Amino acid sequence: MKRIGTIDRPHTHDPRNQAAMSVPTNEPVGSATPNVTIIGANDSRQNRTREMQLIPEALARAHMHDRLREADSQRQAVRLVTARRMQRRAERASMRARRALAMAVMH
Repeated sequence: MKRIGTIDRPHTHDPRNQAAMSVPTNEPVGSATPNVTIIGANDSRQNRTREMQLIPEALARAHMHDRLREADSQRQAVRLVTARRMQRRAERASMRARRALAMAVMH
């Protein structure tokens, strides 16, 4: 009878806790895939976990970058509107000054 796990050594699906696979004796040498190492599974698991933990941080960084770019473009638009308004005001003041000068010269 084949036992799946014991109290001291329970069966697990976690690749870090599994023993390396052994080559069956009835297969010819060289036909089987190499033994699975725990280190490779552990590394890939660690990388995946680390990447998954960094995803929200990367998303937040991208979101913040978009908001900053949007705020910068809004500031540029406000500066442009303000500059045009001041230009029109200066042109009106210039026309009033010309008219006042013309009126002073003519009288």
